[in-house]
Parts: sequence; C-alpha cells; structure tokens
Amino acid sequence: MSSTLFRTKKIEQSIQDTEEPEHALKKSLSALDLTVFGVGVIIGTGIFVLTGQVAKNNAGPAVSLAFVAAGVACALAALCYAEFASTVPVAGSAYTFSYASLGELPAWIIGWDLVLEFALGTAVVAVGWSGYIRSLMDNWGWHLPAYLSGRDGATGFGFDILAAALVLVLTAILVVGMKLSARITSLVVAIKVTVVLIVIVAGAFFVNGRNYQPFVPKAQAVEAGGNLKAPLIQLLFGWAPSNFGVMGIFTAASVVFFAFIGFDIVATAAEETRNPQRDMPRGILGSLLICTVLYVAVSIVVTGMQHYSRLSVDAPLADAFKSIGHPWYAGVISFGAAVGLTTVCMILLLGQTRVFFAMSRDGLLPRFFSRVHPRFRTPHRPTILLGVVIAIVAGFTSLAELAELVNIGTLFAFVVVALSVIILRRTRPDLHRAFRTPWVPVVPILSVCASLWLMLNLPAETWVRFAVWMVIGFFVYFLYGRSHSRLGRREAAEAAQAAPPPRGGTA
Repeated sequence: MSSTLFRTKKIEQSIQDTEEPEHALKKSLSALDLTVFGVGVIIGTGIFVLTGQVAKNNAGPAVSLAFVAAGVACALAALCYAEFASTVPVAGSAYTFSYASLGELPAWIIGWDLVLEFALGTAVVAVGWSGYIRSLMDNWGWHLPAYLSGRDGATGFGFDILAAALVLVLTAILVVGMKLSARITSLVVAIKVTVVLIVIVAGAFFVNGRNYQPFVPKAQAVEAGGNLKAPLIQLLFGWAPSNFGVMGIFTAASVVFFAFIGFDIVATAAEETRNPQRDMPRGILGSLLICTVLYVAVSIVVTGMQHYSRLSVDAPLADAFKSIGHPWYAGVISFGAAVGLTTVCMILLLGQTRVFFAMSRDGLLPRFFSRVHPRFRTPHRPTILLGVVIAIVAGFTSLAELAELVNIGTLFAFVVVALSVIILRRTRPDLHRAFRTPWVPVVPILSVCASLWLMLNLPAETWVRFAVWMVIGFFVYFLYGRSHSRLGRREAAEAAQAAPPPRGGTA
C-alpha cells in the first residue's frame, strides 16, 4: 500500500498529458504577462494596511528592515519555484512539483491545501474590496442597505452583494481567456503601481528626520501565556516574541511576510506560458523584486511622514497624508487600494482553478472538470464551479480569522517545493533545467527553515483549523482519489500486460 501512496508521476508523462487536445490549455502568456500577474497579486492590502500595524506594534521605523527580511525568505522559496516551473511547465504549481518528486499522497495533500488557500484568499480579498467600495460610495453619498453589505447588526443576517458580484464577474473573465485576464490585470496593475509611486514621490517631500528616532525602538517583551491564539512557538517552548528591538524586526517579518503572498501563483500559469523555460523564472523573480523594492520604499516614506507611534492601523498610508493636511492624496490611495484588490482576487481565483484542473486531469478529482472549453481553451467547468461557491462564501462570511489559513497554506507549500527540489536533483539529475536553484541543497534548506519559523509564529488555533482541513482531505483521497488515480490505473494496466498468462490458458 505504501508503494501506491508514494508513487511518483514521471515529468515526461506530466508534460505529455498537457498535449491531449481536450485537456490542453492555450499558451498565450509572456514574461511581461507573468510579471504583471505577480505584481498584481502581491501588491494588495499588505502594502496599504500592514505597514502601519507592524511599525506601531513590532518594529517602529525599522519596519523597512522587516520587509527586507520577509523578502529574503520569499526569495529563497522563489528560487526553488523558478527551477520547478521552468523544468515542469505544467499547471498545478506545488501540487505538480510534489507529484513528480514526493509521490501521490503528498501531492494530494499539497493540492488540497492549495485549494483551501486560494479559495479563502479569494473570498477574503473580495470582502476587503467590498469594504473599500462601500467606503468610497459613502463619501459620494450612496449607501447600500445593511442586509446587502454583509452581516446586518439588527437581524444578524446579510449578504455582501458587492463581494459576490466581484467574484462572479472575474469568473466570467477567466472563462473567456487568459489573454483578456492579462490585459485587464495590466491596466489595473498600472493604476495600482502609479498610486504606490505617488505615495513614495509625494510623501518624500513631507519626510521629517525626527520621526526616524529611534529607528529601532527599545525591545519590549511580550507576556507569555497559554492562550490558544498565541503563536505556536510560544505554546511549545514558552518563549514569547519581542516587540521592537532586533527580535521585534523578525517578529514583524513574520507578519509582513503575508504581504508577499502571491508570487507562487505565477507558477500555476506555467502551462499557459509560451516559453516557460525562459519566462517563468523571469516572471517569478521579477515580480518579487519589484514588490520588495516598492514595499521598502513605502515603509521608509510613511514612517518618515508620521511618527510610528501615531500611525493608523487600518489605513496608514491614507491617514499619514491626512495628518499633514493633504486629504486629496488619501482619497487617491483609497481608490488605488480598491482598484488594486480586483487583480489580487482574480489571480487567486486563477491559481485555484488551475490546481483543481491539474488534480482532476490526474483523476484525483472527477475528470469531468479537466475538459477545457472548445473555443476559449480554458478550464471553464472548475472555474464556474469554484467561482459560484466562492461568491456565496464571500457573500455570507467575513472570514476574518479564517484568513490566517491562507498564510499557513502558503508556507506549507513553500516547504514542500523546497524539499522537492532537493529530491528531484538526486532522483532525476538527467533532467534539462533551464533555470537551476543556486547552492543546492543550502538554499532549499534555508527556505524550509525560514518557512517553518514563520509558521511557528502563527496562532495555534490556525494550526488546529489547518489540521482539520487536512484530515478531511485524507478522507476524500482514500474514498475517491486513490481508486480513480490515472497513474494508478496506468500502472495496473502495465502490470497486467507484463504478467505471464495463466497455466493451461491461451497466450
């Protein structure tokens, strides 16, 4: 049984499966498209919200160093993703990579994890987008009824019509085609990056050097306790992270890391890239580099405009301009945040549908979902199914605490991909690798350590929820996936052909 659970799918077979006419995706993306997708999904609520939170509570003006530390941790994972995505240009990202190196059961686990990660991420971002739009509508004198804005405080019931509508519109765009998605993303990303550059350039004129003092505030220990919401590292080892000081920078890095989540989704589009061997590494690493530079610049400017102790937690960039008497900039920033979240939502939905599509093509989920649209060459069935489900979830649920599941799922995927690079280097040294992760196994091991460290800084209750979802995944695999696996059936057919005929029978 263990041999079937850890059977690996040959990379050549994975690539061959992508050439089947009814399961083949259209190749239309360039390196620029991939970079735009990466920037589009990375720059979201993180840069507009987390900067103030971690500066005020963890690192002070040294939040810029926290962004650098988080960027380095992501870069280690990105180097591993770049090698795999260029070597195995197949939809599914970490799911496909682990199927080729760790085996079927680990691949199922990571695929199941990614489905949850992207689904919750899409719903959470849609709800956040709805909040920004309602805020802008209120400024213009338009007010939605409470029962169409989420949970109604009076009745306890409500439906977030804006969040659901956004998901459904983006679902339709993804069904029509990747190139249309890329064009819309390019336009929105241009608006979003312009807003970020306005913050940097305009804010630089209002920087006061005294606000940087002290750059690294004096450390303040956090009281240890047994609260389940405490970081897991605190419950396991009795050690509580520090606020401020040098350790406060690393504590802040574990928070702002989540502002970088998204570059891994670029890898899910490998199968739809015209030249994945060249363009996937450029898209993954290029988008991460651009966003890291923007994050560091914004954090330096904002903490220079307003003392870190007075920064707003909800809207630090907009409120920093309000504090110096420039509310017009605050309005532009709010508009940019609202527009920018549309691309985050769309690319998260894109990533989920591609993982779901890859798993169904392998038979681990119903094959019905692996047929592409005859005209648009997109996986329309899983896109429509997941879009409708997520729209309902986004409409009825705030998902404030469940959003942390997105973070632990991403970090878990980082660990798996880094380990897969090491394993595949040993098991398939003959493979042509257009991009090679440098200093293997040092870089993958450092990536694993960095991801595990950040996972330990997540609340213990997040681990509990994650474990429950994984247990459900095990049940689904053993009740359906294992018996319907195409790889398993292919191996069974080959074994039957190789077996000698029974004695006394006819050959």
